[in-house]
Amino acid sequence: MSRRYQSSCLFREKRKGIDVWVFRYRDGQSNRKEQIGSVEQFPTKSAAMKACEQLRANINRETKTPRTLAELIVHYTGKELSAESRKAHSTREVYGSYIKTWVHPKWGARLMRDVRTVDVEAWVNTLTLANSSRAKVRNIMSAIFNHAMRYEWLIRNPMMLVRQSAKRERLPDVLTAEEIGGLLAELSDPSYTAVLLAATTGLRVSELLALKWSDVHFAKQGTADRRAVQASIVGAVLAASVPKRSLINS
Repeated sequence: MSRRYQSSCLFREKRKGIDVWVFRYRDGQSNRKEQIGSVEQFPTKSAAMKACEQLRANINRETKTPRTLAELIVHYTGKELSAESRKAHSTREVYGSYIKTWVHPKWGARLMRDVRTVDVEAWVNTLTLANSSRAKVRNIMSAIFNHAMRYEWLIRNPMMLVRQSAKRERLPDVLTAEEIGGLLAELSDPSYTAVLLAATTGLRVSELLALKWSDVHFAKQGTADRRAVQASIVGAVLAASVPKRSLINS
């Protein structure tokens, strides 16, 4: 029978040649295990337990449960907004800015278990922002609380029931074909080519600036977005947002 302690256990695992002692624990997202040594190195379980004390201390230190939202934000940004994360540079910048400007000043000192749905909803409605930006604040806070749930620090996300519409407050001013033609008539290259591509393919500015000849498929009359430029930093476009852009002006 394995002895359990602090969401972890030490057990003997059969291997070819000689058995080993394995330390199993949960890091908040998945079960993990570390090999401590062979039964030849540690003949008894007590000897193996003594050898893994430092490992246990490091695990406990790394998975210390945050109490306040500020502590949770530190953990979230370190894991999800670091340069090693899968998020694009532009996404990391936007999330970090919203957290620093809106979320942390208001909620940082609050115990994360004391954040209530109705309180957040009332606060979001007071922000002097467009509906889409208010929804962005709500969504970022939801991502932070989802992070806490993945690490099993919370069992519910209080943002799930926060009501905030992202509906536009006014319709965008879309240029007609005649207006685009008039604009192109006033431009010279490279501005002419950039505006023509943007108007006919729907490329974002960041994707347009990073476009290479190798991304243009003349036979298929389209482009495949592979990268984007944000703040002079070139990053990959996430696979989920890589459409084939038609070069045919419909």
